[in-house]
Amino acid sequence: MTVHLLGIRHHGPGSARAVATALAELRPDVVLIEGPPEADKIVELAASEEMDPPVALLAYAVDDSTRAAFWPFAVFSPEWQAIRYGLAAGVPVRFCDLPAAQQFGSAGGRSSIAMDPLRTLAEAGGYDDPERWWDDVIESRRGGAEPFTVIADAMRELRHGEEATGREAQREAYMRTVLRKAIREGFERIAVVCGAWHVPALELPLPPATHDARILKGLPKRKVACTWVPWTHGRLAATSGYGAGITSPGWYHHLFTAPDQITTRWLSKVAQVLRDEDLPVSSAHVIEAVRLADTLAALRERPLAGLSEVTEATRAVLCGGNDVLLDLVTREAVVGELLGTVPGETPQAPVAADLAAHARRLRMKRDAAERVVELDLRKPNDLEKSRLLHRLRILGIHWGVPAADERRAQGTFREMWRLAWDPGLEVELVAAGAHGTTVLGAATSVMLKAADSPTLADVTAALEKSLLADLAEALPPLLQGIDTRAAADADVGHLMAALPALARASRYGDVRGTDTAGLASVAGRMVSRVCAGLARTVHGLDPDAAAAVQDLIDGVQDATVLLAENVRSEWLNTLQGLSDRASVPPLIRGRLTRLMLDTSRLPDHEVALRLGRSLSPGTATADAAGYVEGFLAGGGLLLVHDERLLAMVDGWLAEIPDDAFVEVLPLLRRTFGTFAAPERRSIGARARVLSDPAAVIVADDNELDARLAATALPVVAQLLGVS
Repeated sequence: MTVHLLGIRHHGPGSARAVATALAELRPDVVLIEGPPEADKIVELAASEEMDPPVALLAYAVDDSTRAAFWPFAVFSPEWQAIRYGLAAGVPVRFCDLPAAQQFGSAGGRSSIAMDPLRTLAEAGGYDDPERWWDDVIESRRGGAEPFTVIADAMRELRHGEEATGREAQREAYMRTVLRKAIREGFERIAVVCGAWHVPALELPLPPATHDARILKGLPKRKVACTWVPWTHGRLAATSGYGAGITSPGWYHHLFTAPDQITTRWLSKVAQVLRDEDLPVSSAHVIEAVRLADTLAALRERPLAGLSEVTEATRAVLCGGNDVLLDLVTREAVVGELLGTVPGETPQAPVAADLAAHARRLRMKRDAAERVVELDLRKPNDLEKSRLLHRLRILGIHWGVPAADERRAQGTFREMWRLAWDPGLEVELVAAGAHGTTVLGAATSVMLKAADSPTLADVTAALEKSLLADLAEALPPLLQGIDTRAAADADVGHLMAALPALARASRYGDVRGTDTAGLASVAGRMVSRVCAGLARTVHGLDPDAAAAVQDLIDGVQDATVLLAENVRSEWLNTLQGLSDRASVPPLIRGRLTRLMLDTSRLPDHEVALRLGRSLSPGTATADAAGYVEGFLAGGGLLLVHDERLLAMVDGWLAEIPDDAFVEVLPLLRRTFGTFAAPERRSIGARARVLSDPAAVIVADDNELDARLAATALPVVAQLLGVS
């Protein structure tokens, strides 16, 4: 009986190549691999033609799905090569790490590794960079003697006198337990693929079984489920937070898969990435980059141009020293966002299985690369996609994120979504199982719980989400909750803050084909309560509070456009009654007067009279500035088209004393800064005419394309009926 310990580095192409070669030569009759033993039942799925790495084993506690862990594998992972060898050779493949059931059962102790083994070995070899040392010695190897004997000797020396403690001791004790079991079962050639650090702890002779039993005794357990899930190269990267991550999964994939001419093939791939961005990269560029990379490797006495050499060559030759382009190469090639696939028969959590079924039916491919899609809600298939994405967002599964400002898109038949599948969402799918067994059921359950929220705004927001997601069962309790809380809430500000979402929700009933019976009446009662208490709310406010209330008023103003005509009339009548009340802050009075003008509730001469009175010399400069700010908050076109109002504002500005002007200047800049550039130019030009009647408004030649304008003249003439 022989035990072959193959000490590897997780996700190392050189290690993977060495493992594949060693297993083919050793021909073991059982393969033990560092990983969760719960996966023994599903390891055979790795032989499926549909299984395409990167993939990961996902283990999670059945009674607490937030307790979960991933064991990722890429094609260049030594463990993956060991799995595929064992399945192809028809020999048992078993995982030998501490079971996830026990890892989730307790926090465990901390690792006993008191040093960075790679750094120690690199320094001994004269390297100041441990990654570069490992890359030279192991990952860039393409032949020669097997490295495992040397690795075992090095780790044995590093661990001399070291005693594993805590979780590290538990893991190694369980590894030895699995190894003993394999020996007892009579296997003659046992191959163990594990992290290089663990090799000395698994060497024969093993300590007594009672020694390991004491270490493992009393460890609490949890019921655990295990499955395969797709993974990405980005998730393998160390920057993703993955503890065993690497800096360059795309480069490692290339090292493992390229049959020859590593540097040439890589720089040709980089050139293609740049050409895809319409950048001029020729074959001559590639040839010079290859020469530079090989020369740098020779000067540094490296066996092969490594990532640092090809990166420097890429920056100097292919990117012309441009680090922005180099970042593009790093993202697209060095990391590379490759998404794996798993077989259809892979066991899934109920919500995950339901999502997969919906995605197949709706032809929604889970892709790691971000893409923007446009949905037309008048099309049944697009409408179902929208509902699914909104339901997932309720569950915290952000496969899709609205690509445009949601407030501008509400009430329309068009939605833009930014889609990108993150494998980490698999955990969220498992966690969603606590709320139901389907996406619809789980989202409905979450919204029903939201109906019990004590705050009106929370319940209103939940109703809006439920309408977007078409959660019919959640709507009645949410609607009842809104009505009840609105009746009990005496804070007009709370009611005003909740109204816009409620009004938008009423529009969804038309656009999305959702039954919203009763919603309009609830919104109407809320508007009535707001109207009854608005006078008290706006009385005697300081400038900051007045600005906050103005925003609320604007929100309700927009909301009432979506409601019944009698509701809007009640609201506008209330605003009209407050628009000239002295107790209302100037900012709000100015805003209300502007709203009355925009809705034809006040004639032009009355508006001019109010503006003139507010800007009279007897009015405090700060109050006048506040009135102007509120009045012009709707935009500057009014001043462009109404010369009388412009003259009033211009005259007031001209008469402000110097010291007071400095005081109100921030307010004025804030007001006029919101205007579009063409509005500001037009206002300035017309103001110039006011101060100098002889002045003529002349268009800036730089802003007028005469040729383009000429092409529009025939159309304009036809519209005006001019021959």
